[in-house]
Amino acid sequence: MSETHAVSKIGTLFKLVATVVVAGALVAGMMLPFVGGSGLVARNSASLLDALPVELTDQTPNGNTVVLAADGSPITNFYENNRTPVTADQISDVMKQAIVDIEDSRFYEHNGLDVQGTLRALAANIAAGGVAEGGSTLTQQLVKQTLLQTADTPEEAEAADEQTVGRKLREARLALALEETYSKDEILTRYLNIAYFGAGAYGIQAAAQRYFSMNAIDLTLPQASVLAGLVQSPTDDDPLAHPEAAQARRDVVLNRMHQLGHITDQELADTTAQPIATAEGQPPARNCVAASIGGFFCDYLQRYLIGKLGMTQQQLDNGGYTIQTTLRPDIQASGDQAVLNTLPMGDPLVGTFTAVEPGTGHLLAMSNNRQFCSDVNNPACESVNYNEVASRGAGSTYKVFTAAAALEQGFSQYYTITTAVPYVSRVYKGGCTATGNRNPSSPYCVINAGTYPATLDLEQALVRSSNTYFLALEDALGSVEAPVRMAERMGMHFDRSNQTPADTIIDENRGSFTLGPDATSPLDLASAYSTLAAGGTQCDPTPVIAITNRDGSPATLTDGTVINTADSCNPGAVPAGVASTMNQIMIGDTTASYGTARRAAIPGHQIAGKTGTAQGNVSVSFIGSTPSYTASVMVWNSDGNESVGGFGGNKPAEIFNDAMAPILANEPAEEFPAADATVANGNTALVPACGSASDCQSAITAAGLRYAGQTDVDSAEPAGTLVGTNPAQGSRVQQGGSVSVQVSNGSGYVAPAPAPDPGTAVDPNAPDTNGDGQPG
Repeated sequence: MSETHAVSKIGTLFKLVATVVVAGALVAGMMLPFVGGSGLVARNSASLLDALPVELTDQTPNGNTVVLAADGSPITNFYENNRTPVTADQISDVMKQAIVDIEDSRFYEHNGLDVQGTLRALAANIAAGGVAEGGSTLTQQLVKQTLLQTADTPEEAEAADEQTVGRKLREARLALALEETYSKDEILTRYLNIAYFGAGAYGIQAAAQRYFSMNAIDLTLPQASVLAGLVQSPTDDDPLAHPEAAQARRDVVLNRMHQLGHITDQELADTTAQPIATAEGQPPARNCVAASIGGFFCDYLQRYLIGKLGMTQQQLDNGGYTIQTTLRPDIQASGDQAVLNTLPMGDPLVGTFTAVEPGTGHLLAMSNNRQFCSDVNNPACESVNYNEVASRGAGSTYKVFTAAAALEQGFSQYYTITTAVPYVSRVYKGGCTATGNRNPSSPYCVINAGTYPATLDLEQALVRSSNTYFLALEDALGSVEAPVRMAERMGMHFDRSNQTPADTIIDENRGSFTLGPDATSPLDLASAYSTLAAGGTQCDPTPVIAITNRDGSPATLTDGTVINTADSCNPGAVPAGVASTMNQIMIGDTTASYGTARRAAIPGHQIAGKTGTAQGNVSVSFIGSTPSYTASVMVWNSDGNESVGGFGGNKPAEIFNDAMAPILANEPAEEFPAADATVANGNTALVPACGSASDCQSAITAAGLRYAGQTDVDSAEPAGTLVGTNPAQGSRVQQGGSVSVQVSNGSGYVAPAPAPDPGTAVDPNAPDTNGDGQPG
């Protein structure tokens, strides 16, 4: 220990002993039940010179935690006590003078303990026969309120307010230490920032806003005198609830200021002659119910901060942080309106719009036709976050996982299958309700929701959304494992209480997976599809970019670890070639004449998407992406498994269009990378061109295809003439696939008329007998 430090401690001890000798017993006898015994001082003296607790070394108390949108606009606040700390130069001088005059007029003269003030309070209390005046200095009050308001447990709070000599001695010791550590101006500022002024307002700035709708720097004598009087009895003297009592207390303050010579006779007369003129201000928005925008986003954020990042609610309420979120107010507002355009607020049908940013996972918006609140009598109120939870199946949106898995395994986008209706699986079990066979150990089968061509390739089947094709594609894959694992790699989760775990789906080899019958989270869908939009980079959804302390430094957890708000991404979760090829295929869903989501199309912009309709139309979905945005839309009936009417290309596609068209109208068009030729072609070979039937056989086998023989076809060509191949030259066929050569059977062939004998004269007047316009 340094000599200077030792001297300082000795000096502090001397001051404490000297002051306590004079005032300690008086304080204990005047204000507290007497607790005697020489052991009291002995038990406490060892800690009298301990270092100041950390709560008292902070320059100012923490204020409200402020939650900001991506553009810096406020969303809401988290706080236990509404407080906005201000610096000394942000508080008017008359406010400082008023609080000193009424609470501790010898503030600038004492060292933290005021013997004269204690004696004066003792006399007043004896005369009153009770506690009429306190003897605590502003510094002592600061100690008590700081320990009380920063208590982490009920026991700590009780200790900070217990009516014992021990507490008063500790308070006295800390007050002396504070006076040695900080200037009077700093102590007064900290006191004004921590004092409770009633009506939920902690600190002078919150009080000035609450009662007068002004800042602390702008307070004048009429307002300052009211606020200074409040700290003694903030409830009883509340000028909003009890104006007469508040006015009487204000006049006490004014008379004390006049007595001490700090206001003139005229100022006293003018101010006391007027009633209190309040201008009530509302407390800052608190928690997610009061969020200015994105209530369900806020709810997700709050649970993310606690459940994912490890913060506590107490930290949020008392940390005074600035939380920079990813919420895009323009997309949130547009999504809100888009959902309401189709589904009124509180409608039995739930509609959700959930948007994320590909490549970062930033959560941009969570809209639905509900308000985030918990009034059970209000059908528009909902505390369940439908944008996140798994509620209903997402239908054919799961075909994307099967298609991506097939492409990764070398199946071409031209992979062609001819299916019957119903299509009965060769691999999967589960019965065939289409034929009345409900035996779960019998082969599984599906039918289509409409009329489809029997023969389709992968690209056409995905855009048309053929059920029979995709069950047949699962057959070709041999197991459901690849589609399920692809879904997980893209960002899907199957771990909620109402979902079947991924391993169970695989172990049971559920062929229905590709049809999306199980409960699905709208956020999961948006996240998974954004992986494709980002070229195969999977990013976990995140609602927050940064969390900082009031001084701008990174916020920490209770153990001192800096809170990790970095994006969590996995480049290459899906091969880039698979992602680019999938995006190009899915553009057809909004552009092709047979696409199921043409209502989602936004002119001038590429929208890669996929619709989904659950069994019985109990839920309908659409997910659409540009290179910068992915948004999922789901619509279902919250009251039960009833048809919502229509398909994914109806309400969901329309909501997507209404939400994203205004956003994209202000942004340049972006195009997805071209399909990867190797992936798109997969394990196919190009049907070669050939000049004759004999040449074709060798050309076909040389291309890795199987020569399937020669087929005679009706043709106007002479018999034996090469007509073409089946499949046609230039098309792609799975390697090892068969190609037949087509030759004419001569059925339509007409031999040309023989040419005339050049030595035979022709009568120019002879009639035209052969229709060629010439005589003869």
